[in-house]
Amino acid sequence: MTVKRVVVLHGLYMSGFVMRPLCSQLEKFGLDILNLSYNTLSPDRAAIFKQIDNFINDKNTALVCHSMGGLVARAYLAANSEQSQNVTKVITLGTPHKGSHIARRMQQKGFDVFLKNSVEFLLTENGDWPFSAKLYSIAGDLPIGLMPLIAKGSQSDGTVLLDETKLNGMAEHKVFHLSHTGMIYSRQVMNYIVELLV
Repeated sequence: MTVKRVVVLHGLYMSGFVMRPLCSQLEKFGLDILNLSYNTLSPDRAAIFKQIDNFINDKNTALVCHSMGGLVARAYLAANSEQSQNVTKVITLGTPHKGSHIARRMQQKGFDVFLKNSVEFLLTENGDWPFSAKLYSIAGDLPIGLMPLIAKGSQSDGTVLLDETKLNGMAEHKVFHLSHTGMIYSRQVMNYIVELLV
């Protein structure tokens, strides 16, 4: 089943700008790309989902998501619109599918102000992938970031624990020696994504 369209979703505190290099690489393979920018601190679900629905327009589609973007993608599939049935693959980069340990710690310490409404995605606790779209979860194990200080001896990409990127029912889990942000710009990751889509 060939994918024609790709929706790209960025992570927390970011915008579509950071995903541009990845998008321009994917466009070289003739894929139609929606690089969707949204406010990560007060995400408007209805507006985000409507943009995705309009873009899909009955074509086979993949979702390529960094970090929190993967949780937004999950919420989109869970909303179960007619267009969401056309999503055949979801590729996530450093997405804390089981909920974010860092976000949980920030909330416990009273730093919610820095997370605002992103917590409705970041604090979800999932164990399974129940959707018909296949999930390909990419993780990093180069711990550059806060995580080594917060969870000593843990395996992470510096922001997301390796274990948070795993779910029952995913099609594949792949680990690269990269940091959380590094995987957006990695040629290895890009090649893997292309392999899955083209």
